[in-house]
Amino acid sequence: MEIKVLGPGCPKCEQTEQRVKEAIQESGAEASVEKVKDIMEIAKHGVFMTPAVVVDGEVKSVGKVPLKDDIKGWITQ
Repeated sequence: MEIKVLGPGCPKCEQTEQRVKEAIQESGAEASVEKVKDIMEIAKHGVFMTPAVVVDGEVKSVGKVPLKDDIKGWITQ
């Protein structure tokens, strides 16, 4: 599983990345996390508000810090 956290490095983006990593660890899922800061790369996903979370190419969250329980749901489906 490939998870991308999209955002330029704002506090909410950093918080989102941390929550994603915690959710992976707590759920025991096998996943890699990539932080994407490049605005052009973020736009390729059709995302124009950050932070955003993309799981295996599917945008799951945009413009907010997702709840850890929501993240766990995305990665354990």
